[in-house]
Amino acid sequence: MEWWEIFKEWFFSLGEKYNVNPYIFGGIYVGAIPFFFLFLYWTIKNIKNKKSFVLPALLTGFFFISAYLYLIIVGKNIPMWVYIFIGLMVVYGIYSTIKKIKEKTKSG
Repeated sequence: MEWWEIFKEWFFSLGEKYNVNPYIFGGIYVGAIPFFFLFLYWTIKNIKNKKSFVLPALLTGFFFISAYLYLIIVGKNIPMWVYIFIGLMVVYGIYSTIKKIKEKTKSG
């Protein structure tokens, strides 16, 4: 069995195990990516132009965690390590996004 088949089997088993639709989770995860970058760009642009960046920053954060929100809201029997992993991903995402914003606003 090749690695892709192993991954698909594991991914779809999570849907049954945790009561989430893997297509919805995957769709939200992949579908949020362009919106994340769009609102990140808007945030950086507003900071550079000395305009309010609260709304675009909140939307950037929302699209970063949207798939995980779906998992937390809809999922059942989620093990504690998943919540810890999500928490670490969110903390890292906040850190890297802030770092990227600082770099972009200094360079331009």
